[in-house]
Amino acid sequence: MKLDIIVPCFNEEGNVETLYKKIKDTLSDIKYNVIFINDGSSDNTLDKLKDVYKDNKNNVKVISFSRNFGKDAAIFAGLEASKGKYVCIIDSDMQQNPEYIKKMYDYLENNSEYDIVSMVNEYDKDSLKPLKTMFYKLMNSKRTKFVPGSSDFRLFRSTVKDAMVKLKEQNKFTKGTFAYIGFNTYYMPYKVDKRLSGKSKFNFKGKINYALEGILNYKDISFKYLALFNLILSIISFIILLIYFIKGIISNVIYPNKYIFFLILTMSTFIIFILSIIGEYIIRNYHEQKNRPVYIIKEALGFDDNIL
Repeated sequence: MKLDIIVPCFNEEGNVETLYKKIKDTLSDIKYNVIFINDGSSDNTLDKLKDVYKDNKNNVKVISFSRNFGKDAAIFAGLEASKGKYVCIIDSDMQQNPEYIKKMYDYLENNSEYDIVSMVNEYDKDSLKPLKTMFYKLMNSKRTKFVPGSSDFRLFRSTVKDAMVKLKEQNKFTKGTFAYIGFNTYYMPYKVDKRLSGKSKFNFKGKINYALEGILNYKDISFKYLALFNLILSIISFIILLIYFIKGIISNVIYPNKYIFFLILTMSTFIIFILSIIGEYIIRNYHEQKNRPVYIIKEALGFDDNIL
């Protein structure tokens, strides 16, 4: 098989049939498989996928989870099931036009020095652009490179896929995984279309959680710097306390309780913040040590027994 297209789906009953038709029309001259992953949808997504499979058994495979495990788990399931020379990841909401798949495919076919083509949304009109820019600056390091606007919508060689599936951690952050494994990447700009049907699951809360997942999974928070910051804060607090102590002697008010309370509250809050970060890492390590599966398959269509 030349190309496997991985499509994570969660409550996308109004989009999956249109998406497949668009893929089919776009890739008429390429041998491909579409691997749909139903990520515990509560609507009729699975029924729609079964209809698509029934009419296109030569090009469609369906994996259905026992519950919602998350988009990153769905992508990982698709990667493990893929056997194509090239692999593509695309969302099921029609905001990522399948016509770009052909452009990415042609680019890798004609440029052997690149292993990945990643679609980049420059989000010029995004109200959260300043926060996103800060996030990418925070995430970048000497070992990992995060390009602002780079999405999971990308196409890559099987060697990249093989490297991805070797990373078995439960707390997955696909964008971070691509940055971690390296490989030569070409960044291609694209325009995000409007969602065809349904509501986006990636609301403001979801974006915050996604950012936190990235930071905790792929950014080593150095507690040396937190300790240094704590030391600086302590020095500043001591200086402020000394100033008010001197002012208290001059004004005959020796114990300015409200200022002392404020300084204690500030220090306590910061300490609790540090302990919360440490606790989050401990919890994540605890879950990793359980070695539970990243996902559980309830039903699969179009696969041989030896694949699953």
